[in-house]
Amino acid sequence: MATMKSTGITPTMIKYGGGISAVRALPKAKGKRPAVIILHERYGIDQHTKDLTVKLAQAGFVGLAPDLFHRFAGDRKAVLRGEQRVDLTDEGALEDLNGAVEYLKRLKEVDAARIGIIGVCQTGRQPVLLAAIRSDIAGAVVLYGAIGGREWMGNNLRPTPIEDLTAQVSCPVLGIFGEADHIISIDDVVRFRNCLEKAKKNCHIRIYPGAPHGWLNDTMPGRYRKEAAKDAWSLMMAFLKKCFSGGWDRNRIVCRYESDYWTKYNFSKNIRLE
Repeated sequence: MATMKSTGITPTMIKYGGGISAVRALPKAKGKRPAVIILHERYGIDQHTKDLTVKLAQAGFVGLAPDLFHRFAGDRKAVLRGEQRVDLTDEGALEDLNGAVEYLKRLKEVDAARIGIIGVCQTGRQPVLLAAIRSDIAGAVVLYGAIGGREWMGNNLRPTPIEDLTAQVSCPVLGIFGEADHIISIDDVVRFRNCLEKAKKNCHIRIYPGAPHGWLNDTMPGRYRKEAAKDAWSLMMAFLKKCFSGGWDRNRIVCRYESDYWTKYNFSKNIRLE
């Protein structure tokens, strides 16, 4: 990721909604700008999340990364190390994200009609959840999350299966996944695509060859894939710009699917990389 010195954009910690912490980065461009909520991985707000917030500002967006783990009272350092998992509830996530949207709408730098959201890994579900509840989200991006295993079933924390949420989304959806992901299979991706098409939702799905889970994260050399990460970031920015500019025709249903995987693909052989 680009450094803060070279961009001239510095992320700042802010609080909204009665005390929820968030990282915010403002673009250099003047006037009201589109805003993008970027959600952290299972590690909480780490350097990678801060870097992505700055990259959003570089792209001309107001970036906001809320701390969805703020209710957790345990060892946050263990969470950052990946030794402790914090489970999110749909109720809590919606409260936090609704607060984030309202905060952005009140911000003088933000065009309230152009707000998008990106969910990464553990938080991949939340963009779909928010877009299923609200009608004022311009675009939702799922980055190797939301559709792995148990997400297809409801539970006490997340009662609505992802398939049902998909049928309710009010905006175009971009889904980005990797062939070598040990959590999300190609079958999961195909099922997700089919759900979007069945519900007549505008969408774009891409599977990157050889990419493991978490391959956008350049702070984890074992899983980072430079070329795929560069291409995926460009894809996300182009998708969001299209959403913010009204590039999706509401009278047409367009679903683009791009897959690239081995004929002998075997999900059971995919492993976790650090």
